[in-house]
Amino acid sequence: MVRTILHLDLDTFFVSCERLINPDLIEKPVIVGGITSRGVVASCSYEARKFGVHSSMPMKLARAICPDAVVIKGHSGFYGKYSKAVSDIIREESPLYEKASFDEFYIDMTGMDRFFGSLLWAKGLREKIIRETGLPLSVAMSVNKTVSKVGTNQAKPNGFIQVKRGTEKDFLAPLSLKVIPGVGNETFYRMREMGVYQVKTVQAMPKKFMRSAFGENGINIWNKCNAIDNTPIIQYHERKSIGLERTFERDTIDIRKMRSLIMAMAENLAMQLRNGHKVTSIVIVRIRYADLSTFSRQKRIPYTSNDHKLIEVVKELFDKLYERRLRIRLIGVRYAGLVNGGHQISLLDDTEEVCNLYQEMDYIRNKYGQDAVKRAVAMGSRHIGRLNPFNGEPSYIPAHRRA
Repeated sequence: MVRTILHLDLDTFFVSCERLINPDLIEKPVIVGGITSRGVVASCSYEARKFGVHSSMPMKLARAICPDAVVIKGHSGFYGKYSKAVSDIIREESPLYEKASFDEFYIDMTGMDRFFGSLLWAKGLREKIIRETGLPLSVAMSVNKTVSKVGTNQAKPNGFIQVKRGTEKDFLAPLSLKVIPGVGNETFYRMREMGVYQVKTVQAMPKKFMRSAFGENGINIWNKCNAIDNTPIIQYHERKSIGLERTFERDTIDIRKMRSLIMAMAENLAMQLRNGHKVTSIVIVRIRYADLSTFSRQKRIPYTSNDHKLIEVVKELFDKLYERRLRIRLIGVRYAGLVNGGHQISLLDDTEEVCNLYQEMDYIRNKYGQDAVKRAVAMGSRHIGRLNPFNGEPSYIPAHRRA
């Protein structure tokens, strides 16, 4: 049976979410990312891209080439809600899907033509997502993941493409080799040195030559250029870790500042665990020195989501890790080994007052923001860092119901 694979990509996802919050940003150049001199661009609008801004570009350079852009630090929790809203729609409607990232999905529609008509079904799903979330969405349908992903990039912004069976190689042939998944900057540079710019040139090459020049990755590139990709849809699974990182604007040796920060991180992440009805069994602390050397330590613990227990472990790991007494560039905390469930109350350690305290603190934070309630030791930290949320955020709140 010939496969039918759908690829969905939310256009400029972070920017699109910000425009739902503030419609005044529509049609303006917008950049979302780190706002310090060391920050990088996480997402940018098409208006900003016209000036040469792109993801992963240093924010300092982006501001220089697009000085009129509106720069936004971003709201990771809000993006998580919209990502979950799209995931929920796809989960309800599709037989088998893979969530490749926050804003990217694959759906296996093989065999659906016998019952529905794949093209009409795919268009209907796209219209439903746009209607219920307000987010622009580009979609492509073909026989495999590679062609569909390339098709989505060609459909942007906010478009739909169907690459009909038997036309896959012709569709890919005139495109730049850089659009092929797996062709990074280094490989593309080497290909250009060989005079290879377009997919059709690789299509005409012997497979043996690509192997001799690029090894197994050369075979992978040759197959994709020839529209050969049997990669299966990997059923969606929730992430097994959650973390926070902070890159300092200036390298620091302020030990009190760093301890205050990691305690705030530990506290923040513990609340995320409780909101997602999860507990952790592995605590990881990571630091990067000014010379870019990076070290981490981890400790396995009984499953918990309680602040006071996790903070003690984080402090212990940091004190063991920070040995060189050099300036620190980055610090991070991560909880791994996550499973669904609630904290098992200890008859010796967890009193009724402690349990009630956590419930009230979480209620206040969820209503007024994560900084509304903090431990005294964490008061020295303001902006904590970038949150990498697991998929288990609070349910999506429609725009017309947000306060």
